[in-house]
Amino acid sequence: MKLPCSNLNAQYEFRKVDLVFEGNTYSDVFCQKNNKTVSETLKQKRYAKLKDETQIKYPTSADMPLGEFLLSLKSAGDPFYVRFLNKYGDLTYSIFRISDSEYLDSKGVYAYLCGGELKYIGRCKDSMKKRVNQGYGKIHPKNCFIDGQATNCHLNWRITAESSEVTLWLYELDLDAEIESVERELIGACNPPWNIKRG
Repeated sequence: MKLPCSNLNAQYEFRKVDLVFEGNTYSDVFCQKNNKTVSETLKQKRYAKLKDETQIKYPTSADMPLGEFLLSLKSAGDPFYVRFLNKYGDLTYSIFRISDSEYLDSKGVYAYLCGGELKYIGRCKDSMKKRVNQGYGKIHPKNCFIDGQATNCHLNWRITAESSEVTLWLYELDLDAEIESVERELIGACNPPWNIKRG
């Protein structure tokens, strides 16, 4: 796959990286985050705005594990639970990974296509193994919260919904500054719809 370069006489040539999907989809991932109680969570800065309301509405919840508490609210039809989660923290996800060892240690700019259409451009300055197999490809409970990784949840959800049509492509680069520059250039030129706009 080729994407336009600011140098009109050149193009960025991406190589396809096969994705392997494992098992079925899963949801309610947030409910597995039980390493902190409700009261311990509310002491953290990102959750301070929820403290008073939680203590008033749910006075017996303080010592409950956080995930257990939120799942009880969801099960009761109480939408308050979503205020602890990021925008993409209560969706349906899947597990996927790169299995080809040739790409596990690669870095650069990558793109997700769906049905041949460009949907997302991102950068990887460490390794594709970390970015995909340990990042987007498996949503951990902590990712789902307002202090978690919204982008991981968002991208996994999108890929899960289109798993039969999604392909991953990589333009390998070594220099971090060049990786950032190329990513910026391509997002600006292509405006992929799955990229979360930064304000």
